[in-house]
Amino acid sequence: MEGVTSETTRGVLATYGPLGLVCTEFVRVAGEKVSRRHLERQVRKSDGVALSVQIMGNDATLMAEAAAVVAAAGADVVDVNLGCPSKMAARKGVGAALLRDPVELRALLTTMRASAPGLFSAKLRAGFDSSATALDNARVVENAGADFLTVHPRRRVDFYRGIADWRIIALLSRELSIPVVGNGDVWYAADALRMLEETGCAAVMIGRPAIRNPWIFRQIDDLRSGRDPFAPSGADVSMHLAHLHERLLSKFDGAPEHVVGPLKEHLGFVCRSVRDGGALGRSLLRLKTSALLLEAAEEALRPLPPDALDLDAHGRYRLEQSGSARPS
Repeated sequence: MEGVTSETTRGVLATYGPLGLVCTEFVRVAGEKVSRRHLERQVRKSDGVALSVQIMGNDATLMAEAAAVVAAAGADVVDVNLGCPSKMAARKGVGAALLRDPVELRALLTTMRASAPGLFSAKLRAGFDSSATALDNARVVENAGADFLTVHPRRRVDFYRGIADWRIIALLSRELSIPVVGNGDVWYAADALRMLEETGCAAVMIGRPAIRNPWIFRQIDDLRSGRDPFAPSGADVSMHLAHLHERLLSKFDGAPEHVVGPLKEHLGFVCRSVRDGGALGRSLLRLKTSALLLEAAEEALRPLPPDALDLDAHGRYRLEQSGSARPS
């Protein structure tokens, strides 16, 4: 979610549906000292929504200091990134790479826990090369004093390929005494309810699917309340992009034309809801300015009725593959 989980994105999504907690993209902690000013800038809340600030690094002393800084700045949760699968993270021994050494991992988490007076959590993958250590790694997090953990049930070597194995979420939910939050391939609102039922997890975290469908939280609430879930049209999508662009401009510290980059990140996900959306996305992403991009997106998307989009609560066309806790 690096590059899209900004304060602006969190604020926009919070206006579309009820959210219990929003998370920052990871904040790197490296070098010889902590940048207190940089960390404090990450603590930007949306009205009425709790904020988790995720920290990534491997120096226990610096990570503990960072935890104390963001907690003092008002973060509701201090979270540790144990899931980033990138090659750079692996080379630097951070993110999912920390799952290779449980002794180092325990030392890091225990030191951070002592410096985080409020809620403390970690988000981890099922493992680095193998998911056989998923429960052992989760117990390290639990025994270090975390209040809860989030699991993305892919290994680091999987990156985002294949289908998320929700059976790992179910295993951790059964075996741990702290709450487990499930994550991975919850592409449709109905998937969130199915994850809760199939795995017994305490809550669901949704990342990329919420960029693709900003109304997914509203749809989940509709389903849980017995209402007909909202089904966005192309006009809704077009208005969302315009709203997002307006908010990006209001928060952006730089030349206005540079807003086109973040806007393209979002548009790339949105196009995945359209059949043959890859061709649409490629044509739109060639445009150089946000004005041209919005104009072309509106022309292509606004005429589309809800039944032309894969944005309903159940996945009308199932353009995305959802995870499962059931053997295939």
